[in-house]
Amino acid sequence: MSNVPGFADPNATIEISNEDEGDKVKKKNARKSGGFQSMNLNYNILKGIAKRGYKQPTPIQRKTIPLILEGRDIVAMARTGSGKTAAFLIPMFEKLKIRSAKAGARALILSPTRELALQTLKFIKEIGRFMGLKAAVILGGDSMDDQFSAIHGNPDIIVATPGRFLHVCIEMELKLNSIEYVVFDEADRLFEMGLGEQLTEIVAKLPDTRQTVLFSATLPKVLVEFAKAGLSDPVLIRLDVESKLPSELQCWYFTIRPEEKLAALLVLLKTYIDSNQQTVVFSATKHHVEYLHMVMDHIGISNTYIYSNLDPSARKINAAKFSTGKVKSTYSRCARAGRSGIAFSLISPDEYAYLVDLHLFLGRPLTIATAVNKDGVVGRIPQSLLEEQHSSLITLHENRVDLVSTRKVSENGYEQYLRSRPAASLDSNRRVKELPLSTCSIHSIFRKLGEDDEDERESLLDKMKNYRPQGTIFEICGKNKSQEYLTMKQKRAFHNEKINTHHQLVQQKQAESGLLVSNADSNLQDDNYIPYLPSDQHTEEGLAVNNFQKEASGAQLDLVGDSEDTLKIHKQLKVWDRKKKKMVAVPDARTGKIKTESGAWIPATYKSNRYAQWKEKMKVGQDEEDDDETPTQRDILKRKPYTHWARHNEKVKSKQRKSEMKTSDQIVKARIIAEKKKQKQKKRQRQKQIKEI
Repeated sequence: MSNVPGFADPNATIEISNEDEGDKVKKKNARKSGGFQSMNLNYNILKGIAKRGYKQPTPIQRKTIPLILEGRDIVAMARTGSGKTAAFLIPMFEKLKIRSAKAGARALILSPTRELALQTLKFIKEIGRFMGLKAAVILGGDSMDDQFSAIHGNPDIIVATPGRFLHVCIEMELKLNSIEYVVFDEADRLFEMGLGEQLTEIVAKLPDTRQTVLFSATLPKVLVEFAKAGLSDPVLIRLDVESKLPSELQCWYFTIRPEEKLAALLVLLKTYIDSNQQTVVFSATKHHVEYLHMVMDHIGISNTYIYSNLDPSARKINAAKFSTGKVKSTYSRCARAGRSGIAFSLISPDEYAYLVDLHLFLGRPLTIATAVNKDGVVGRIPQSLLEEQHSSLITLHENRVDLVSTRKVSENGYEQYLRSRPAASLDSNRRVKELPLSTCSIHSIFRKLGEDDEDERESLLDKMKNYRPQGTIFEICGKNKSQEYLTMKQKRAFHNEKINTHHQLVQQKQAESGLLVSNADSNLQDDNYIPYLPSDQHTEEGLAVNNFQKEASGAQLDLVGDSEDTLKIHKQLKVWDRKKKKMVAVPDARTGKIKTESGAWIPATYKSNRYAQWKEKMKVGQDEEDDDETPTQRDILKRKPYTHWARHNEKVKSKQRKSEMKTSDQIVKARIIAEKKKQKQKKRQRQKQIKEI
């Protein structure tokens, strides 16, 4: 979209006319479309924005905030680190204005992970510090009793993960009628994590008058279908979709053998990466995470670790260690909000095709470091550095039995990971055979560090690998006048031109370090040529959410049934088992499930009666007993004081009674505090008993 209400045409701020009047007009337009002050925001919001350190809105904020303030539903698509969180929080504060303790929750923000939800809650507290709004967070793994208490506190904003929020809604039978503003943050990840069923059920509970905002880095087809069903006449905003990665992010790749990956990681951490920089290490499984954590602890590299099955308290503690700078290696994101970053990838031979898939999706050329072009993004680590670290790792594992057992567990986990990993595209498998990835040269970053003394050694090894004898076995072993020798000589002379042409083509392919990313062949680039594949094929495949089981279920064949109805029944009752390599029967899909108000079937564990137990425990909802008899007018007149001092004493007593009266929220809060004190006291008694023993 080119024009946004309240802002000038972007061309007016870029193209400057030579005429004086044009210059004045365009400068004036540029001033109007400047900072947050031009958006007619509340003064308290502007104070929070200034305290947070924001000076100018980012492009996604300039595009989305005015539309959200107008009440439009939007689907905003922009890369990570572009300021999407503030883009939906700032208009939310403007819409909610002030706290309303009786209205209930008016804004709902759904995040795919607990870390992202906690980060959003932190932004709410920072930007909305002067608004007086109350926010609650509902996350999986936390105490449901505390979440029941948080909902009873009537928060204005709820930040939640979909699974736990739906669980709380069903347990408490929440109606969500007061929700006015809904945000789906990182919506593509919400669906990639298999949360589509929970999202659909939550949307069914929301009122039709709500305003819905959907933010995503990509736009897969399943997300488009959801937007059609859950949003009302949405506006699509796409920014920086051509550049799928930030320009500040450098991507470097290292070809490595699988058994030397850990050694390569240690080379990067010790040789190239600054010890003062915070580093992120991603691995395939949680077993690899634990193994890497143990190795780094033994070597002396400060680190912490996070994975999905880790205890929520441990995840929170480990994330806090990294955010405060106490450790330098864990999980995080880089190249965000204009900051620079470097991504290192260790690629083994079985992953070459995935590397090509990635660059086909990004639309970038894949430059390979060779003897001719030494500045490629793909290269090798010097063998001397790898051997040094690899030998130290062997010595470490010989002295540490726990590392050997953990490594074995990670290897078994990796085998399971390979079984579930989807295959690379056929196009990438074809292209990767034409690339000299296995014979690439040393990466440019190690040449800059002075690690280029292996050129002669590598050159000799390459010559040995590429050596081909001039003659065949008939020519070498045979006599010069033998029939075999003379026949091969004639054959070679007859095909000499074709042989030379073939060698030239091979040398030319090895010299070329670029990867052609277009779908059509290079010799068919003609105005009249129509490719058989769409130009954005690789982009759409990269954005799509793959669901093999769903696609394969429509292609399976069952020969047991005799009629169409019987075939359908058998198809519904059988699924493909990867381990058994055959179709197996499955129980009824409704077993262990309950039907919701919207008609969907969800797990019965969502209704565990925990809320009723909590209400009974906290004595919530028990009204004070009222007298059945209503006082008559005569009784009121009898009790009414007539003297001056009697009226004075009655007034004093009424003030005391009012000060002693508590609201239901205050009563619940007091009971929660009392319950926590009891638990602390019990804990102290247990510790005392343990010490005595």
